[in-house]
Amino acid sequence: MRIAVIGKGNIGGSLGGKWRAAGHDVVYGARDGSGEGPGGAPVRGIGDALKDADVVVLAVPGQVVADVVTEHGAALAGKTVIDAVNRIGAPEFDSRAIIADAAPQARYVRAFNSLGSASSPKADYRTGRVPRPSSGACLSRVATARSRSPGASSFSWIRPMRSTSLSRRRVGARTRVPLT
Repeated sequence: MRIAVIGKGNIGGSLGGKWRAAGHDVVYGARDGSGEGPGGAPVRGIGDALKDADVVVLAVPGQVVADVVTEHGAALAGKTVIDAVNRIGAPEFDSRAIIADAAPQARYVRAFNSLGSASSPKADYRTGRVPRPSSGACLSRVATARSRSPGASSFSWIRPMRSTSLSRRRVGARTRVPLT
């Protein structure tokens, strides 16, 4: 499975490095678009990173999500897009509406947004074990395209939950997702 991680900071770098160590084909998409990213994965321009990706992880600062997704919306069509962005201070904390507007054919998944980058390096993606934060793990607004893309959830350390009414849920709604 080829995973395009858009963003190579704390979250993107932690996830991409661990997935690469677990044997996945990882490429980073970034504005600078060259060199080597965390874990030794290549860094490409965002458009180039998206070309052959099966799964796309958005791990960019909240204020640039709209720009990135709008510019590359056509390349996201038909792909599973994992939203790991926390848009602090925005009317909606997640990027679901932005992604749905720019890439209506993309399959949306909300994940990796409540544990923070400090937990990611300690996770073992081969066994699915991740340290539990002391406050408990609660991911907000989780949805998955598991039925359409079974491999998309196989590399994650959460057990995805289907949500058929994602578009009607409010930001304050929370869904408990057990971690293994």
